[in-house]
Amino acid sequence: TLRLAGGRSRCEGRVELEQEGAWGTVCDDGWDMPDADVVCRQLRCGRAVRVHGRAAFGRGTGPILRDEVGCEGHEEHLWDCNATLEHDCSHKEDAGVVCSEHQEWRLSGGRDGCAGRVEVFFRGTWSTVCDSTWYELEAKVLCDTLGCGEPVRQLSFAHTLPGRMLYQCEGHQPSLAHCQWTYNKSAPCHQSRAAGVVCNGMGP
Repeated sequence: TLRLAGGRSRCEGRVELEQEGAWGTVCDDGWDMPDADVVCRQLRCGRAVRVHGRAAFGRGTGPILRDEVGCEGHEEHLWDCNATLEHDCSHKEDAGVVCSEHQEWRLSGGRDGCAGRVEVFFRGTWSTVCDSTWYELEAKVLCDTLGCGEPVRQLSFAHTLPGRMLYQCEGHQPSLAHCQWTYNKSAPCHQSRAAGVVCNGMGP
C-alpha cells in the first residue's frame, strides 16, 4: 500500500510505502515529475503539480524502501517502476509530492492570514470561491481549517482569478475539501461575487 503523510490533505505529503507490515519512505535521489505522477494516479489524486525532496513534509521513520526511482510515468503502481533497494540516504532526503486534487486555502488582502478574500489552490492554480452557496457553515469550516478561530463577518469581492470553486457543506467537516464542491461550473457561479471572510483569530 501507498500513502502521503505530513500534508494538509490525503493528496499531498511525504511518499510512504508499506512493506511486510512496516511503513517506510522513498529517497529523493532522482525523484521527479514522472515518479510523482505515478503516485498521484495510484492514489486517485489526479496528476503531480509539485515534487519535493529534502523532507519538505517532515522526516519519516522506518526503513527507506526505494532509491533512484525511475518511473516513465505510465506505470500503474510505484513499485512497478525501476528503483534500487539499496540506498545511501537518510530521512532528511524523504521524497514528497503535491497532487492536483489537493486543495489548500488562504485569505488574501486582509491585515493578516485570518481575513480577506477566500482563495483555493487546486489543479495547480489559485481560484476564487463563489458566494452563491457560501454561508456561515462554510466560513466556519474554513476559519477552523486555517487555525483562525470563528468567522465574525462575511465579505464579498470581485472574481479576478481564472478559476472558480463552489462549496456546500452539510455539517462541520474537517476541511472544505470534505464538503461537496464543484470546480469551474458556470451556472451556479453566474452573477456570484467572490467570497471573503473575517475570522476572529490572529493566524499562525
